[in-house]
Amino acid sequence: MTQWYFHTSGQADRTGPLDDAAARQYAHLNPRALVWCEGMSGWMAISEVPELLAGSVAPQGAPPPLPGPGGRSQRADDIEFRIVGHEMQFVEIELDPGESAIAEAGALMFKDAAVQMDTVFGDGSHSGQGGGFMDKLMSAGKRVLTGESLFATLYTHTGQGKAKVAFAAPYPGTVLPMKLDQHGGRLICQKDSFLAGARGVQIGVQFQRKIMTGLFGGEGFIMQRLEGDGWVFVHAGGCVVERELAAGERLDVDTGCIVAYHASVDMDVRRVAGIKSMVFGGEGVFLATLTGPGKVWLQSLPFSRLAGRMWMAAPQAGGQSRGEGSVLGGIGRILDGDNRF
Repeated sequence: MTQWYFHTSGQADRTGPLDDAAARQYAHLNPRALVWCEGMSGWMAISEVPELLAGSVAPQGAPPPLPGPGGRSQRADDIEFRIVGHEMQFVEIELDPGESAIAEAGALMFKDAAVQMDTVFGDGSHSGQGGGFMDKLMSAGKRVLTGESLFATLYTHTGQGKAKVAFAAPYPGTVLPMKLDQHGGRLICQKDSFLAGARGVQIGVQFQRKIMTGLFGGEGFIMQRLEGDGWVFVHAGGCVVERELAAGERLDVDTGCIVAYHASVDMDVRRVAGIKSMVFGGEGVFLATLTGPGKVWLQSLPFSRLAGRMWMAAPQAGGQSRGEGSVLGGIGRILDGDNRF
């Protein structure tokens, strides 16, 4: 008999073992939980396990499905999209009449005339949902803590047929499309990583509970928490690699290279071994550690690293450039070409 184990985002304890019947009932009542059984390489979303979906009809008298984040039972708009480009990507979202997308201020690239722009207080998840002023105030406060603007922009299709709106990444890299209900309803991301998403997605705060992780983990004590069941688009620098960590498997990562990870993954820091490695290794004193089970996404070019190289190559005090140039110095650079900048 198969024994099933479940992990629900935001809860430290895990449920199980459960037999097949009990597991299907649990899956029906908790569709956003992650599941594992013997033979699986790691935790998976319930929607990816056909055995739990087949015949998962709630028994008579069973309670309704658990509410979504914030205590409301809601679903995000079912938007369609495509990612355009390679090194400088943008996401083009196609909206049906009445559908909306939420995006960061300044992310817009273009939109059809039928798409109406509205500036909203917070992340827009309370728009049209009857959320009170305190809900909106808390939502806006969370956004400020994670480095986002106090306001977001809601793009709603008010015409007929299809309409498109596109959002561009702020620096070279990759736009990751993620369906939250395929990742347990929650993702933990680096600050400023959220680019856009379907209306109904919530942007929250993830506090690092460990002091050492908050001080030296590269992201500080506060990270973004994306919750809901719809599509979100996360921006990362450079190329992105996805890793699936088994239970107890550990991955050591440069502190700036973490883009996102499942809520079931534990993030910590560890000191680099050896004095020489600390001083001359160029990787700092600490590395971030990610311990499974769950998926993690890593970026090859953190913005902090890009900004640091640009700063090193920029002209310093006195106007002397530290970048490439002729071995003859200033006289040789006259022959290099356009040196007006």
